[in-house]
Amino acid sequence: EGRKDLQVNHQETQIWIKPDIQKTDVDFSEILNAIQEIAKDVNIFFDELEGVNSPSKDDDSLLHHGNLTSTSDDASRLEVAGEEVHDKNKTNGLYFRDGKCRIDYILVYRKSNPQTEKREVFERNIRAEGLQMEKESSLTNSDIIFVKLHAPWEVLGKYAELMNVRMPFRRKIYYLHRRYKFMNRIEKQISRFRGWLPRKPMKLDKETLPDLEENDCYTAPFSQQRIHHFIIHNKDTFFNNATRSRIVHHILQRVKYEEGKNKIGLNRLLNNGSYEAAFPLHEGSYRSKNSIRTHGAENHRHLLYECWASWGVWYKYQPLDLVRRYFGEKIGLYFAWLGWYTGMLFPAAFIGLFVFLYGVTTLNHCQVSKEVCQATDIIMCPICDKYCPFMRLSDSCVYAKVTHLFDNGATVFFAVFMAVWATVFLEFWKRRRAVIAYDWDLIDWEEEEEEIRPQFEAKYSKKERMNPISGKPEPYQAFADKCSRLVVSASGIFFMICVVIAAVFGIVIYRVVTVSTFAAFKWALIRNNSQVATTGTAVCINFCIIMLLNVLYEKVALFLTNLEQPRTESEWENSFTLKMFLFQFVNLNSSTFYIAFFLGRFTGHPGAYLRLINRWRLEECHPSGCLIDLCMQMGIIMVLKQTWNNFMELGYPLIQNWWTRRKLRQEYGTQRKTNFPQWEKDYNLQPMNAYGLFDEYLEMILQFGFTTIFVAAFPLAPLLALLNNIIEIRLDAYKFVTQWRRPLASRAKDIGIWYGILEGIGILSVITNAFVIAVTSDFIPRLVYAYKYGPCAGQGEAGQKCMVGYVNASLSVFLVSDFENRSEPTSNGSEFSGSPLKYCRYRDYRDPPHSPVPYGYTLQFWHVLAARLAFIIVFEHLVFCIKHLISYLIPDLPKDLRDRMRREKYLIQEMMYEAELERLQKERKERKKNGKSYHNEWP
Repeated sequence: EGRKDLQVNHQETQIWIKPDIQKTDVDFSEILNAIQEIAKDVNIFFDELEGVNSPSKDDDSLLHHGNLTSTSDDASRLEVAGEEVHDKNKTNGLYFRDGKCRIDYILVYRKSNPQTEKREVFERNIRAEGLQMEKESSLTNSDIIFVKLHAPWEVLGKYAELMNVRMPFRRKIYYLHRRYKFMNRIEKQISRFRGWLPRKPMKLDKETLPDLEENDCYTAPFSQQRIHHFIIHNKDTFFNNATRSRIVHHILQRVKYEEGKNKIGLNRLLNNGSYEAAFPLHEGSYRSKNSIRTHGAENHRHLLYECWASWGVWYKYQPLDLVRRYFGEKIGLYFAWLGWYTGMLFPAAFIGLFVFLYGVTTLNHCQVSKEVCQATDIIMCPICDKYCPFMRLSDSCVYAKVTHLFDNGATVFFAVFMAVWATVFLEFWKRRRAVIAYDWDLIDWEEEEEEIRPQFEAKYSKKERMNPISGKPEPYQAFADKCSRLVVSASGIFFMICVVIAAVFGIVIYRVVTVSTFAAFKWALIRNNSQVATTGTAVCINFCIIMLLNVLYEKVALFLTNLEQPRTESEWENSFTLKMFLFQFVNLNSSTFYIAFFLGRFTGHPGAYLRLINRWRLEECHPSGCLIDLCMQMGIIMVLKQTWNNFMELGYPLIQNWWTRRKLRQEYGTQRKTNFPQWEKDYNLQPMNAYGLFDEYLEMILQFGFTTIFVAAFPLAPLLALLNNIIEIRLDAYKFVTQWRRPLASRAKDIGIWYGILEGIGILSVITNAFVIAVTSDFIPRLVYAYKYGPCAGQGEAGQKCMVGYVNASLSVFLVSDFENRSEPTSNGSEFSGSPLKYCRYRDYRDPPHSPVPYGYTLQFWHVLAARLAFIIVFEHLVFCIKHLISYLIPDLPKDLRDRMRREKYLIQEMMYEAELERLQKERKERKKNGKSYHNEWP
C-alpha cells in the first residue's frame, strides 16, 4: 500500500511542479532526479511522504500564504521577491537595518549609567559567541540605547544541539483501529444526527482561519550531523521566534562581563543596573486594518489577539498550540490548566445551581421555615446586652427561608460530590497534562542543572565543595547554618499567623460591640436588622484588612525567603510560593473559619454568658442559625476579591500604558507615535510580574479553596468561580498579548508546587465540609429529631411531616428574672402581651429553669452531639475511600497515549536504523567506486 501511494504522490508531485518549471530556466531532468531521490527515501521511510510532497509550513510561513521557500536553489524566484521583503522588513522594526537579520533579543541601557566597562566587555564577548549586534538610540530619549541581537544559523544550530532542542524530522502517521460493522452503523447514525446540530461552535474555525493548521511531526533533538533528516524548508524560519529568543537568552546567561569566576550572566547585569531591561520582541502590532478572515493574520501576535484575546471568542476553546508557540511551554501550561479548571467547573456549577434551585422549589414545603414564620407567640431572648430588645421568632422568617436555600436535603449530596469532583479534577488533569506533554515534546525533557543564585554565591563563596553532577567546585552552605535560618524563618511564619489571628480577634470584638450599637440605632431599618448590619460591615472591614495585610505579607515572605538563602532560583521560587500561599490562605480564610466553627458555639446561655476579658459578651448566631452569616461572609469576600484582582491585573497596566501613550502624544504627536519601531513600542509596555506566573496561580488556587472548602455552606461558589474564570482567561490573554512585554519563552513539564497545594486543599475540603454539615448547619439536629423525637420516631421515616414541632423542640426556656444585671434588657417585653414577659426562648438543648438541674443539658443534646461526631467520622472515611478508589481507577496516562508513545518510540528507532543503514550503504558504494580496499564488514 505504501508503494502504491508512492506512485500516486510521485505523479502529483510532477504535476504540482510543472507550472513553476515553465516560468524558470531550471533543467527538468535535474528536478526529476531530485524527485527520484525523494522517492528512494520514501521507499525506505514511507511515512515521510506527507512531509516531503505536501507544502509543510514553518511557523512564520503560516501567516503569509504563497511565500513558501523551497530547499532548492531557485535563485530567480528569490531575486524577484527578496528586495520587496527586505524593504518591508526595514520598516516593521523586527529586523536590522539591512532588512535581513531578524531581531531575536533586545537589551536596553542608559548612556548615563556608570557601568560602561562591564557592558563593553559583555558585548565584546557576545560578538565572540557569534551573535550579531546593532545599536539604536531611542526616539523619545537620547539617553536610552537599544541593543539589537541576532543569532545566525550557525549559532542557532550549535546551541540548539547543546540545549537538546527538539525539532520536527518526520510527519506522523496515525493508524486507526479496525471497527466492527455494527459500530460503523452506529457511528453513521450519530454523524447523521450531528448534522442537525451546530457544528462545534466552541471550536475555532480552521476553514476561515487556515493559519491555525499545525504540522504534526515526529521530533528529535537537533543534530548538525543529521541535519538532512529534519524538515527544513527555510533556515530563517526553521527555529521559531520563541526558540530563537530562548537560545539567545541561554547564550547571554553564560557570557562573562568581568574577570572572575562568578562574573557571568545577563541576570547579574540586570541586578546591578548595567542594563535596564532585556526582552524578546513582539511580532508586530496586534491590530490590523484588514480582516483576518479575508487577508489572514499579519503576525502571530495579531492571530493570538483575534482568536484568543478578543472578547468576541470568549465561548471558544483556547488555541493552546499557538500560545505555546508564542509564549513558551510554561505559560502555555498555565493557560491549559486554567482552561481545564474552568471546563471542570461546569458540572460543579450546574450541580450547585441545582441545589440552590431545589431549595427554591421546596421552600414552600419546608416545615421548619413554615413553623418559624408562623411562630408569632414565641418570644426570643435578646442577642446582646441591654440595648437589644426581645423579638418574635417570626421576625426571622426571611432569614429562615434564605437559610433553606443553602441548607436543604441536597446539601450533603453536594458536599460529597464536590469532594469527589476535586479528586476527579486533579486525576484527569494528570491525564490532560500527559497528553499536552506528549504533544509539546516534554515527556523526555529534563531541566538543566540550574545556576546558583548570585546572592548565594556572594554569601558562601569562601566554602566550596564538589558538585556531584557537574564535578565542579561550588559554594556550600553548612547544615547548621541552613537549619538555623529555617528555624528563624519558621518563627517568622508563626508570628505572622499570630498577627492574622489578632486581626480576626479584632473583628470579633468589633462584631460584639457594634451589635449593641446598631440595636440602639435611630434608623428603624438598621435597628431591626442589627445582626445583618453587623455581619455585612464586619465582612467589608475584614476584606480591607485582608488587602492591607497582603501587602505586608509579600514583604515579609520576601525577607524570610532571602533570609533562608536558597541555592537556586527554583528553590527560591518554591519557598516563596509556599510562604505566600500560607500567609494569604490563612489571611483570607481565618475569619471564615471563625464564623463556621466558633461563632455562637461558646456563648454560654442567658444568665451565664461567657465574656471576653470579662467584659464583652460573645456574639450569638441568628435565631435562624449561623449558616446565613457564613453565606454572607463567603459571598461578599469572593465577589470583592475577584473584582479587585481583575482590576489590578488589567486595570492597573491599562492605566499605566495609557499614561505613557498620553505623554508621548503630548511630546511628539499622534503621527510620530505610530512610526515608532517595535522595540520602542515594547519598551513602553509593562514588564511581566517579577514573580512570573505566581500571582495568576495564587489567585486561582485561593479561588479553588473557596470553591471546595466551604462549598456546603455556599453552593453557588462554583458558579461564581466559573463566571469569573471565563472572564479571567480573556483578561489574562489580553494582558499578555497587548499590555505586557513579551515574556521569555521557557519550558516546564507541569505546574510545579501548585499541584501539591491543590491536593492539600482537596484533603482539607473533605474535613471542613464534614464539620460544616455536622456543626454549622442544622442537618444533624433535624435528622435526630425526625428519627428519635418527632411524630415519626421509630418508624424509619424522615419526611417533612416528621419535622412537625422541630422548632419548638430546638428552643429552650429561660426565666427573665434570672438575667444578670449587666445583661438585663431596658425593655420588659410588655409590648408583646401587654404585661412584662416572664419567659423567653433561646437556641439550645437545656432543661427548663424549674427542673432539678436548671439549664442543664438535655438528653437530646447528647444524642445530637453523638450523631454529629458519628457523621463526621463516617463522612470523612466514606469520601476518602471514594477519593482513593477514583485515584486508583483512573490511570495517569490514557491508554491511547501510551500506545502512541510506544509506537512512536518503535518508529523512531526504525527510522534511525534505516537512515544509518542507508548511510553505510552509500559509503560502501563510494569506496567501491574509489577502488579502496574493502573488508567484509557489516552490512
